[in-house]
Amino acid sequence: MANILVVEDDLTFCRILEGFLTKQGFAVTVAHQGGQGLQLFATRTFDLVLLDYRLPDMTGMDVLTEMKKSSPATQVIIMTSFSDIRTAVKAMQIGAFEYITKPVNPDELLMIVQQALKKDKVGPSVSTPRILPQRKFVEGTSEQAKQLYNHVRLVAPTDMSVIIEGESGTGKENVAQTIHQLSARAKSKFVAVDCGAISKELAASELFGHVKGAFTGAVQDKIGQFEEAHKGTLFLDEVGNLSYEVQIKLLRAIQERVIQPVGSSKEIKIDVRILTATNDDLFESVKKGTFREDLYHRINEFKLRVPPLRDRSEDLNEFLDFFREMANAELQRNVTGFDEEVTGILKSYDWPGNLREMKNVVKRAVLLTSEGKVSVSALPPEMLEEIRNPTSKAAPQAPVYDLKALQETQEKEMIMKTLKEVRYNKSKAARILNIDRKTLYLKIEKYGIE
Repeated sequence: MANILVVEDDLTFCRILEGFLTKQGFAVTVAHQGGQGLQLFATRTFDLVLLDYRLPDMTGMDVLTEMKKSSPATQVIIMTSFSDIRTAVKAMQIGAFEYITKPVNPDELLMIVQQALKKDKVGPSVSTPRILPQRKFVEGTSEQAKQLYNHVRLVAPTDMSVIIEGESGTGKENVAQTIHQLSARAKSKFVAVDCGAISKELAASELFGHVKGAFTGAVQDKIGQFEEAHKGTLFLDEVGNLSYEVQIKLLRAIQERVIQPVGSSKEIKIDVRILTATNDDLFESVKKGTFREDLYHRINEFKLRVPPLRDRSEDLNEFLDFFREMANAELQRNVTGFDEEVTGILKSYDWPGNLREMKNVVKRAVLLTSEGKVSVSALPPEMLEEIRNPTSKAAPQAPVYDLKALQETQEKEMIMKTLKEVRYNKSKAARILNIDRKTLYLKIEKYGIE
């Protein structure tokens, strides 16, 4: 019987977790604060820890760090709200096994718990563990890359607000982190908020915090992301998704450097640098009236555009080698490169998903190639199909159909069909659709899928 420690301050959710896991045959111990969890962890042996990121006395990141220091082999699963996904991913870099989002799907929880326990039983490899590449991302050497990062180094030491534009998957957050690291605020926090993943009802609470009783479900005071990023940098990804009402509050916070938690009459002074990102044209949104013009000009003191991968052919080999080294380290492989045919395919492919897609393709290829060079058989079938039957590139003609609408309709139908087949297990659906769960949640919300 596996011993599981649950560190969660929400008493109701904690009881639900304890009951479910006990019913599945696990021995469950509960702690409601980080300090209490660490005390239990120091005096008893646990096979697995389910750890909430937001705790009343300390963050889940602090608890995770201490647990990994004393017992690196113990698997830890982070539990987080939508807005904390990026932070949870960073936690995974320092040792967390996985993250799960609230509300928790029971089937998904059980599957991840079983995977974590299975990994723990396998134990460390006899061979010497491979070291992850020290670089977290690649700048590139193409002219586009040089121009981008010259501008990054130019604006980073200032306190200017920056809009980072670029297609999905091009690495906009990496650019934002680089700006933060090169700024005078580097020793303070970098807080990333995915505005596209926050529900409209909770956006104000997430950004500015709330007091107990401010609305149904507000059982305790909550610190907002602005206050969390005090003296540091706040990165608002997909800022164009914020509602008009929240945009008004955001403008006031930036201009007056004060915030007011939901349900409170108290104003809190904040000192935060604002970086924003979008894959849409915010100026067009301003013209359409969906984004406030005054807010646009306030956050647009400087603008950077991250080029898509298809425009960075000179950087392709560097990115491929970086992701290959990373996959080798993560999967305990020794893949030395890509054979000639594969290299030709990868260079001719259009990479609509940009760096995010490339990382996934390379990781899959490394997993299927135990050693030597990657062969064509390790590439995704859909990629090979696209290469063998490319879309016609005839001279542009007047459009007859709204291709974007057609693609979105097909995408929605595919997501609905897949969800139905897996009985709405979103984790399984995301794997089948070859996207991450966060992307799946965003698309579910976008298409209004129930």
